[in-house]
Amino acid sequence: MHVSTCVPVAPLPGRVHRWWICLMLSLLLISCLLPGGVQAEENGATLNFRDVDIQALINYVSEETQTNFIVDPRVRGRVTLVSGRPVSRAELYEIFLSVLRVHGFAAVQSDGVVKLLPDAIAKQAEVPTASERSPLQGDEYITRVVTVTHVDAAQLVPILRPLVPQSGHLAASPESNTLVISDTAANVNRLVGIISRIDQESREDMEVIPLQHAAAAEVARIISTMEGAEGRQRPGSRLQVMADERTNSILLGGDPKRRIPVRAVISHLDIPMEGGNTQVIYLRYAKAEDVAEVLRGLAVSMEATGGGGASTAARGAGIHVQAHESTNAVVISAPPDVIRDMRAVIQQLDVRRAQVLVEAIIAEVSTERARELGVQWGIGSERDGVGIINFGSSGSGLYQLARGFQAGGSDLPTLGDGLTLGGVGRSGGTTIAVLLRALAGDSASNILSTPSLLTMDNEEAEIIVGQNVPFRSGRAIEQSGQAFDTIQRQDVGVKLTVRPQINEGNAVKLEIEQEVSQVAPRISGQDAADLITNKRSLRTSVMVDDGQMVVLGGLIDDVLVQTRNKVPGLGDIPGLGRLFRYDTSSKEKRNLMVFLHPVIIRDHNDLSGQTAAKYNYIRAEQLRSRAQGVLMMPDDTVPVLPDWEELLHLPPPFEASAAATVRGLSVQPPPGRQ
Repeated sequence: MHVSTCVPVAPLPGRVHRWWICLMLSLLLISCLLPGGVQAEENGATLNFRDVDIQALINYVSEETQTNFIVDPRVRGRVTLVSGRPVSRAELYEIFLSVLRVHGFAAVQSDGVVKLLPDAIAKQAEVPTASERSPLQGDEYITRVVTVTHVDAAQLVPILRPLVPQSGHLAASPESNTLVISDTAANVNRLVGIISRIDQESREDMEVIPLQHAAAAEVARIISTMEGAEGRQRPGSRLQVMADERTNSILLGGDPKRRIPVRAVISHLDIPMEGGNTQVIYLRYAKAEDVAEVLRGLAVSMEATGGGGASTAARGAGIHVQAHESTNAVVISAPPDVIRDMRAVIQQLDVRRAQVLVEAIIAEVSTERARELGVQWGIGSERDGVGIINFGSSGSGLYQLARGFQAGGSDLPTLGDGLTLGGVGRSGGTTIAVLLRALAGDSASNILSTPSLLTMDNEEAEIIVGQNVPFRSGRAIEQSGQAFDTIQRQDVGVKLTVRPQINEGNAVKLEIEQEVSQVAPRISGQDAADLITNKRSLRTSVMVDDGQMVVLGGLIDDVLVQTRNKVPGLGDIPGLGRLFRYDTSSKEKRNLMVFLHPVIIRDHNDLSGQTAAKYNYIRAEQLRSRAQGVLMMPDDTVPVLPDWEELLHLPPPFEASAAATVRGLSVQPPPGRQ
């Protein structure tokens, strides 16, 4: 049996009664918030404040961190604070300062208490002053005096002003050349880092600014573009900006006063990128697939060396490189520092490659002289037999002629070149035949070929100028007796294959294969089944300076052949022995030289100059042919290429010409087309 006893309580005074009610309400509010807003754990507490009054959060932080707060009446609002893991007391205070910063309030520490004020008036309170020895961290409101050594502090104010919020304060003291900054500790420390990079000793010639995160080439491009725009407005004030990709530094030269804002821009750009990154890099000259293959090799190398340390392994992990052939671009997905290194590699590979104009000169001078003189005899009768003096080297002799006559003249041989005299006489029953042959031949040839070929550096190119000549490669006879020849076609002419490689400087290494072939004229007495070709070829590698001439190879050939066929005894008789001999003499002298003239084409000016020279040469030949006229066609003229300067000017569009004519304007053509 439960018995409740009521004990009368004396009424409390009015002031004590109100204080007691406020205390009970505060304890009731904390007890309501603690189970739902905070979950206590051994290593900290997990926060879960959702749309609660900021005063409740202030009370909770005050109890947990043992910090005394003086709250300004204007500090009001509702906040949401959720943590995914337990936080310690030190972390709780930093998070609390960040919440105040987000909602436009600031915490100012003064005399053992922390004042919570609107950030607009926080700088006017007793803000603690930080120094280089004791810099504060986080979102706590502080004031710091920064001494500037090498530059004017007043020049830094407009540069740093955009980085300071409206609630902050930034001012310069010209007397002491210092800067006074009032803001959160995190932002003040950031500004101090930027000031230290700008406040460098500047010389009149050049200064070096090392970068930690950004790529030097990209930063130099941005600064050069910005300075180029300003230089057009203020001539003479443009700075010199260069990138040293090896040390990832910026070389800055020019007016020392102009360098100060540029150093500030460089500091803003040289910031780390959080997390991974994916970039698309468009190539101008190189092939995307070739560059991507090189980058994949670098990625594999980074992953292979990952055993050396965790940082190296992290650099090599998660690197993906793909080539997009349609846009000739490379897609890289990797950590920021790896992308920076790969961009530096791409900038070295994606350069305009030089070209080489190779001119080969083939000069050949040859002379041939031939002499033939001989007499052949034939004696015989039907009763006593036949005797013939026949020399086979003379081509068609008495034996071949006799067989042709014996066949009724249907198979007479070709007599060949030169003078051939014959006679037949009888002495009783004996028939005497004589054949005299004399030949003198002289020939000379002067061949000059100048094939030229333009190709890119380290790219093989080939040019063939000639004819496709059929050669008989075989013969087949069917059962019916019909013969069929197998024909194989081959190129005959000038063939040049070259692979140039430009070394550092003006030297060019050339791998050359050159061939010159031609169909040789048929020579009397030669026993050849088909056409005969003369062929000269060479294969070599040479090193030549730009614009120099070098000889690749040559042939100096001097051949003398003398042949004497005679009847023993009779051919040695002085004077009379000429009737029983056949003498031939031939002399051939050939001079062949092959020269090479390489020219490096580095830019469009060199290319335009070489093209214009070749173009004007062909046009001059056409003009010379036009001056001679057309045979038997006086009304026709030889076509001529347009003038080079005229060719470079495009005619005005038809629409523009028609519109100008309607408005009464005259559209004049280029000077060469008038």
